[in-house]
Amino acid sequence: MSDHTQPLPPATAKQNWRKRLLIATPYFWLLLLFLAPFGIVLKISLSDTAIALPPYSPTFDWSDGFSGLLSLFRELDFENYLWLSEDPLYLNAYLSSLRIAATATLLTLLVGYPVAYAMARAPEQWRPALLMFMMLPFWTSFLIRVYAWIGILKNNGLLNFILMSAGITDEPLNILGTNVAVYIGIVYSYMPFMILPLYASLEKLDHTLLEAAADLGCPPWKSFWLITLPLTLPGIVAGCALVFIPSIGEFVIPDLLGGSETLMIGKVMWVEFFGNRDWTVASAVAVILLLILVVPIVLFQRHQEKRGEAFS
Repeated sequence: MSDHTQPLPPATAKQNWRKRLLIATPYFWLLLLFLAPFGIVLKISLSDTAIALPPYSPTFDWSDGFSGLLSLFRELDFENYLWLSEDPLYLNAYLSSLRIAATATLLTLLVGYPVAYAMARAPEQWRPALLMFMMLPFWTSFLIRVYAWIGILKNNGLLNFILMSAGITDEPLNILGTNVAVYIGIVYSYMPFMILPLYASLEKLDHTLLEAAADLGCPPWKSFWLITLPLTLPGIVAGCALVFIPSIGEFVIPDLLGGSETLMIGKVMWVEFFGNRDWTVASAVAVILLLILVVPIVLFQRHQEKRGEAFS
Protein backbone atom coordinates (compact mmCIF):
# COMPACT_ATOMS: atom_id res chain seq x y z
CA MET A 1 0.00 0.00 0.00
CA SER A 2 1.58 3.21 -1.14
CA ASP A 3 1.65 6.31 0.97
CA HIS A 4 -0.09 9.15 -0.85
CA THR A 5 0.73 11.69 1.87
CA GLN A 6 2.60 14.52 0.25
CA PRO A 7 4.96 16.80 2.17
CA LEU A 8 3.81 20.33 2.73
CA PRO A 9 5.23 22.98 0.44
CA PRO A 10 8.07 24.98 2.04
CA ALA A 11 5.93 28.13 2.12
CA THR A 12 3.08 26.35 3.95
CA ALA A 13 5.44 24.69 6.45
CA LYS A 14 7.08 28.05 7.16
CA GLN A 15 3.66 29.65 7.66
CA ASN A 16 2.61 26.92 10.11
CA TRP A 17 5.86 27.39 12.03
CA ARG A 18 5.18 31.12 12.31
CA LYS A 19 1.64 30.46 13.59
CA ARG A 20 2.95 28.10 16.26
CA LEU A 21 5.57 30.62 17.30
CA LEU A 22 2.93 33.34 17.51
CA ILE A 23 0.68 31.15 19.65
CA ALA A 24 3.58 30.06 21.89
CA THR A 25 4.79 33.61 22.57
CA PRO A 26 2.08 34.59 25.12
CA TYR A 27 2.41 31.23 26.87
CA PHE A 28 6.17 31.71 27.14
CA TRP A 29 5.57 35.23 28.48
CA LEU A 30 3.10 33.85 31.04
CA LEU A 31 5.58 31.16 32.09
CA LEU A 32 8.46 33.61 32.40
CA LEU A 33 6.71 36.46 34.22
CA PHE A 34 3.95 34.72 36.18
CA LEU A 35 4.33 30.99 36.70
CA ALA A 36 8.07 31.01 37.43
CA PRO A 37 7.90 33.83 40.04
CA PHE A 38 4.78 32.26 41.53
CA GLY A 39 6.61 28.93 41.84
CA ILE A 40 9.46 30.63 43.70
CA VAL A 41 7.06 32.40 46.09
CA LEU A 42 5.13 29.16 46.66
CA LYS A 43 8.37 27.31 47.40
CA ILE A 44 9.36 29.94 49.98
CA SER A 45 5.90 29.83 51.59
CA LEU A 46 6.36 26.09 52.20
CA SER A 47 9.81 26.56 53.72
CA ASP A 48 10.85 26.98 57.35
CA THR A 49 12.04 30.22 58.88
CA ALA A 50 15.77 30.30 59.62
CA ILE A 51 18.38 32.78 60.83
CA ALA A 52 20.30 32.87 57.60
CA LEU A 53 20.59 34.74 54.32
CA PRO A 54 18.06 34.33 52.79
CA PRO A 55 16.06 33.90 56.03
CA TYR A 56 14.43 30.55 55.28
CA SER A 57 15.34 26.90 55.03
CA PRO A 58 13.89 25.40 51.83
CA THR A 59 11.93 22.20 52.15
CA PHE A 60 12.81 21.26 48.59
CA ASP A 61 16.15 21.75 46.87
CA TRP A 62 16.06 21.73 43.06
CA SER A 63 19.49 20.10 42.96
CA ASP A 64 18.07 16.96 44.60
CA GLY A 65 16.09 16.18 41.46
CA PHE A 66 13.27 13.64 41.53
CA SER A 67 14.26 12.20 44.91
CA GLY A 68 14.06 15.67 46.42
CA LEU A 69 10.60 16.08 44.91
CA LEU A 70 9.45 12.85 46.58
CA SER A 71 10.83 14.00 49.91
CA LEU A 72 8.95 17.26 49.46
CA PHE A 73 5.61 15.47 49.38
CA ARG A 74 6.58 13.40 52.42
CA GLU A 75 7.71 16.40 54.49
CA LEU A 76 5.25 18.94 53.15
CA ASP A 77 3.58 21.07 55.81
CA PHE A 78 1.43 24.19 55.74
CA GLU A 79 2.66 25.67 59.00
CA ASN A 80 2.85 29.20 57.58
CA TYR A 81 -0.70 29.01 56.24
CA LEU A 82 -1.95 27.69 59.58
CA TRP A 83 -0.25 30.65 61.26
CA LEU A 84 -2.17 33.03 58.99
CA SER A 85 -5.46 31.39 59.94
CA GLU A 86 -4.72 31.68 63.67
CA ASP A 87 -3.69 35.36 63.71
CA PRO A 88 -6.68 37.70 63.16
CA LEU A 89 -4.36 40.45 61.89
CA TYR A 90 -4.04 38.82 58.47
CA LEU A 91 -7.76 38.12 58.08
CA ASN A 92 -8.55 41.72 59.03
CA ALA A 93 -5.94 42.93 56.53
CA TYR A 94 -7.50 40.88 53.72
CA LEU A 95 -11.01 42.08 54.56
CA SER A 96 -9.90 45.69 54.90
CA SER A 97 -8.04 45.51 51.57
CA LEU A 98 -11.09 44.07 49.84
CA ARG A 99 -13.31 46.78 51.30
CA ILE A 100 -10.98 49.65 50.44
CA ALA A 101 -10.29 48.32 46.93
CA ALA A 102 -13.99 47.71 46.22
CA THR A 103 -15.00 51.16 47.51
CA ALA A 104 -12.22 52.88 45.54
CA THR A 105 -13.18 50.93 42.40
CA LEU A 106 -16.82 52.01 42.75
CA LEU A 107 -15.78 55.64 43.24
CA THR A 108 -13.48 55.43 40.22
CA LEU A 109 -16.35 54.06 38.14
CA LEU A 110 -18.75 56.79 39.29
CA VAL A 111 -16.22 59.49 38.41
CA GLY A 112 -14.74 57.85 35.32
CA TYR A 113 -17.94 56.91 33.50
CA PRO A 114 -19.19 60.51 32.96
CA VAL A 115 -15.67 61.56 31.88
CA ALA A 116 -15.42 58.69 29.38
CA TYR A 117 -18.95 59.42 28.15
CA ALA A 118 -18.09 63.10 27.59
CA MET A 119 -14.90 62.13 25.74
CA ALA A 120 -16.77 59.69 23.50
CA ARG A 121 -19.47 62.29 22.69
CA ALA A 122 -16.94 65.07 22.04
CA PRO A 123 -16.22 66.15 18.43
CA GLU A 124 -14.04 63.61 16.70
CA GLN A 125 -11.15 66.03 16.15
CA TRP A 126 -10.94 66.70 19.90
CA ARG A 127 -10.76 63.07 21.02
CA PRO A 128 -7.00 62.48 20.44
CA ALA A 129 -6.19 65.59 22.51
CA LEU A 130 -8.54 64.48 25.29
CA LEU A 131 -6.91 61.04 25.34
CA MET A 132 -3.48 62.67 25.53
CA PHE A 133 -4.58 64.82 28.47
CA MET A 134 -5.88 61.68 30.17
CA MET A 135 -2.48 60.00 29.76
CA LEU A 136 -0.42 63.02 30.87
CA PRO A 137 -0.15 61.88 34.54
CA PHE A 138 1.71 58.76 33.37
CA TRP A 139 4.52 61.00 32.13
CA THR A 140 5.36 61.73 35.78
CA SER A 141 6.64 59.27 38.36
CA PHE A 142 3.90 57.50 40.31
CA LEU A 143 5.72 58.16 43.58
CA ILE A 144 6.00 61.90 42.88
CA ARG A 145 2.30 62.11 42.07
CA VAL A 146 1.35 60.43 45.35
CA TYR A 147 3.77 62.65 47.27
CA ALA A 148 2.08 65.69 45.71
CA TRP A 149 -1.19 64.71 47.37
CA ILE A 150 0.49 65.03 50.77
CA GLY A 151 0.96 68.74 50.09
CA ILE A 152 -2.65 69.01 48.93
CA LEU A 153 -4.36 67.10 51.74
CA LYS A 154 -2.34 68.05 54.83
CA ASN A 155 -3.85 70.42 57.41
CA ASN A 156 -2.07 73.48 56.01
CA GLY A 157 -2.24 72.20 52.45
CA LEU A 158 -3.83 73.54 49.30
CA LEU A 159 -7.24 71.91 49.77
CA ASN A 160 -7.77 73.27 53.27
CA PHE A 161 -6.52 76.68 52.15
CA ILE A 162 -9.15 76.80 49.39
CA LEU A 163 -11.95 75.57 51.66
CA MET A 164 -11.13 78.05 54.40
CA SER A 165 -10.64 80.92 51.95
CA ALA A 166 -14.06 80.21 50.43
CA GLY A 167 -15.66 80.13 53.87
CA ILE A 168 -16.78 76.52 53.48
CA THR A 169 -15.05 75.50 56.72
CA ASP A 170 -13.68 77.43 59.68
CA GLU A 171 -10.92 74.97 60.60
CA PRO A 172 -8.70 72.61 58.60
CA LEU A 173 -10.16 69.22 57.71
CA ASN A 174 -8.18 66.24 58.92
CA ILE A 175 -7.95 64.24 55.67
CA LEU A 176 -4.32 63.13 55.44
CA GLY A 177 -3.69 59.94 57.40
CA THR A 178 -7.25 58.60 56.97
CA ASN A 179 -8.95 56.15 54.64
CA VAL A 180 -10.45 59.09 52.77
CA ALA A 181 -6.97 60.11 51.64
CA VAL A 182 -6.34 56.53 50.51
CA TYR A 183 -9.54 56.58 48.45
CA ILE A 184 -8.52 59.87 46.86
CA GLY A 185 -5.06 58.53 46.04
CA ILE A 186 -6.37 55.32 44.47
CA VAL A 187 -9.09 57.08 42.47
CA TYR A 188 -6.62 59.64 41.15
CA SER A 189 -3.84 57.14 40.39
CA TYR A 190 -5.97 54.49 38.66
CA MET A 191 -8.51 56.72 36.92
CA PRO A 192 -6.98 56.25 33.42
CA PHE A 193 -7.28 52.46 33.81
CA MET A 194 -11.03 52.94 34.25
CA ILE A 195 -11.60 55.62 31.64
CA LEU A 196 -9.76 54.01 28.72
CA PRO A 197 -11.83 50.75 28.58
CA LEU A 198 -15.01 52.75 29.12
CA TYR A 199 -14.07 55.16 26.36
CA ALA A 200 -13.35 52.26 23.98
CA SER A 201 -16.81 50.78 24.66
CA LEU A 202 -18.64 54.10 24.45
CA GLU A 203 -16.91 55.15 21.23
CA LYS A 204 -18.04 51.94 19.49
CA LEU A 205 -21.62 52.44 20.65
CA ASP A 206 -24.15 52.64 17.81
CA HIS A 207 -25.85 55.99 18.40
CA THR A 208 -28.65 55.13 15.98
CA LEU A 209 -30.05 52.90 18.72
CA LEU A 210 -30.39 55.93 20.98
CA GLU A 211 -31.98 57.92 18.17
CA ALA A 212 -34.48 55.12 17.55
CA ALA A 213 -35.30 54.99 21.27
CA ALA A 214 -35.84 58.76 21.31
CA ASP A 215 -38.14 58.51 18.26
CA LEU A 216 -40.20 55.91 20.12
CA GLY A 217 -40.63 58.28 23.07
CA CYS A 218 -38.01 56.79 25.41
CA PRO A 219 -36.62 59.44 27.80
CA PRO A 220 -32.84 59.92 27.87
CA TRP A 221 -32.35 58.41 31.35
CA LYS A 222 -34.29 55.29 30.33
CA SER A 223 -32.42 54.86 27.04
CA PHE A 224 -29.16 55.18 28.96
CA TRP A 225 -30.27 52.52 31.45
CA LEU A 226 -31.64 50.12 28.83
CA ILE A 227 -29.22 50.67 25.92
CA THR A 228 -26.01 52.51 26.79
CA LEU A 229 -25.24 50.82 30.09
CA PRO A 230 -25.75 47.19 28.94
CA LEU A 231 -23.76 47.73 25.75
CA THR A 232 -20.84 49.23 27.69
CA LEU A 233 -20.85 46.49 30.33
CA PRO A 234 -17.66 44.86 28.93
CA GLY A 235 -15.84 48.18 29.36
CA ILE A 236 -17.20 48.51 32.89
CA VAL A 237 -16.01 45.02 33.82
CA ALA A 238 -12.58 45.57 32.26
CA GLY A 239 -12.14 48.95 33.95
CA CYS A 240 -13.22 47.64 37.35
CA ALA A 241 -10.82 44.70 37.04
CA LEU A 242 -7.92 46.98 36.04
CA VAL A 243 -8.55 49.17 39.08
CA PHE A 244 -9.55 46.56 41.68
CA ILE A 245 -6.76 44.04 41.08
CA PRO A 246 -3.75 46.37 41.61
CA SER A 247 -5.43 48.49 44.29
CA ILE A 248 -6.11 45.51 46.58
CA GLY A 249 -2.37 44.94 46.95
CA GLU A 250 -1.43 48.63 46.93
CA PHE A 251 1.40 49.63 49.27
CA VAL A 252 2.64 53.11 48.32
CA ILE A 253 -0.71 54.94 48.58
CA PRO A 254 -1.77 53.60 52.01
CA ASP A 255 1.76 54.00 53.33
CA LEU A 256 2.08 57.66 52.29
CA LEU A 257 -1.51 58.89 52.51
CA GLY A 258 -3.03 56.49 55.05
CA GLY A 259 -2.61 56.44 58.80
CA SER A 260 -1.87 53.86 61.43
CA GLU A 261 -5.47 52.62 61.25
CA THR A 262 -5.26 51.99 57.50
CA LEU A 263 -4.73 48.25 57.28
CA MET A 264 -4.01 46.80 53.85
CA ILE A 265 -2.41 43.54 52.90
CA GLY A 266 0.33 45.29 50.89
CA LYS A 267 1.60 47.04 54.02
CA VAL A 268 1.45 43.77 55.96
CA MET A 269 3.56 42.01 53.33
CA TRP A 270 6.12 44.84 53.36
CA VAL A 271 6.42 44.63 57.16
CA GLU A 272 6.82 40.85 57.04
CA PHE A 273 9.44 40.98 54.28
CA PHE A 274 11.56 43.96 55.38
CA GLY A 275 10.60 44.58 59.01
CA ASN A 276 10.24 41.11 60.51
CA ARG A 277 12.30 39.42 57.76
CA ASP A 278 9.81 36.57 57.82
CA TRP A 279 9.88 35.68 54.15
CA THR A 280 7.97 32.43 54.59
CA VAL A 281 4.90 34.06 56.15
CA ALA A 282 5.06 36.97 53.69
CA SER A 283 5.16 34.51 50.79
CA ALA A 284 2.14 32.66 52.19
CA VAL A 285 0.30 36.00 52.42
CA ALA A 286 1.17 36.69 48.77
CA VAL A 287 0.01 33.24 47.62
CA ILE A 288 -3.37 33.62 49.34
CA LEU A 289 -3.78 37.12 47.90
CA LEU A 290 -3.06 35.77 44.43
CA LEU A 291 -5.64 33.00 44.86
CA ILE A 292 -8.20 35.56 46.06
CA LEU A 293 -7.69 37.48 42.83
CA VAL A 294 -7.17 34.68 40.31
CA VAL A 295 -9.99 32.32 41.25
CA PRO A 296 -12.85 34.85 40.75
CA ILE A 297 -11.28 36.02 37.48
CA VAL A 298 -11.08 32.46 36.14
CA LEU A 299 -14.65 31.71 37.19
CA PHE A 300 -15.90 34.94 35.61
CA GLN A 301 -14.06 34.21 32.37
CA ARG A 302 -15.57 30.74 32.18
CA HIS A 303 -19.01 32.24 32.79
CA GLN A 304 -18.43 34.72 29.95
CA GLU A 305 -17.29 31.93 27.62
CA LYS A 306 -20.40 29.87 28.38
CA ARG A 307 -22.57 32.95 27.90
CA GLY A 308 -20.91 33.65 24.56
CA GLU A 309 -21.46 30.05 23.44
CA ALA A 310 -25.12 30.30 24.44
CA PHE A 311 -25.64 33.41 22.30
CA SER A 312 -23.65 32.08 19.35
